[in-house]
Amino acid sequence: MQRSYNIHDAKTNLSRLLKEMAGGQQVIIMRDGKPVAELAPYREPRRKKRRLGFDTLPFELAEGWERPMTDAEVDAFLAGKL
Repeated sequence: MQRSYNIHDAKTNLSRLLKEMAGGQQVIIMRDGKPVAELAPYREPRRKKRRLGFDTLPFELAEGWERPMTDAEVDAFLAGKL
């Protein structure tokens, strides 16, 4: 069931609205007869555990990866050609 309240009534009766919402009712806040907000129950965010330093894909380093780039290589890289 959906219940709607104007902003003044919502501010005056916030505790009652929170109880209604926790009981499963949809609570809509109105301004000038138009809906502007909906109260919704808080949900704990799901946190996915991440393991740092582990990658599932194998990779290889190109020969000479540790040497500095030449000016020509930098120019090609910045131009998107490398």
